[in-house]
Amino acid sequence: MEIKLSGVVNDSIVDGPGIRLTVFTQGCPHHCPGCHNPQTHDPEEGYTGDTDLILSALAENPLLDGLTLSGGEPLDQPIPCTYMAEGAKKLGLNVWAYTGYLWENLIENGNADILRLLNQIDVLIDGPFLLEQRSLELQFCGSKNQRLIDVKKSLATGNIVLWEPENII
Repeated sequence: MEIKLSGVVNDSIVDGPGIRLTVFTQGCPHHCPGCHNPQTHDPEEGYTGDTDLILSALAENPLLDGLTLSGGEPLDQPIPCTYMAEGAKKLGLNVWAYTGYLWENLIENGNADILRLLNQIDVLIDGPFLLEQRSLELQFCGSKNQRLIDVKKSLATGNIVLWEPENII
């Protein structure tokens, strides 16, 4: 399956716990001032990737703890991202995703493709990067407004449940 990409990092240690394969999708509507990935904003740039090749890279690296979907805005490509997340789950890996959208808006919108993707994600880091709330002391996010949401618990309870490190899948 095709996906529009900015790049793939095979051994990230900053996009979630452990060693991760991080997929940087291409295209982002948020254009956050101070974004550390501004090259991912223009949906016409980047390249077309193959999700099966990404899943092969996941399967071939026994050191990986998980898959991280980043961007750009991965939730704007929910079908190929769901495909990769499902593949990661079959390999016993956890799945994290970054989005500039807010959890509340994603749930209220009720987009079936996005909800299907959310059901495959363990932790969602939500909210736009806000330069005025930037902090280098935060773990796995860039600004104080962003939340690390335990997706399974949040979907089960109907309330936002924040991820705690002992909840690593």
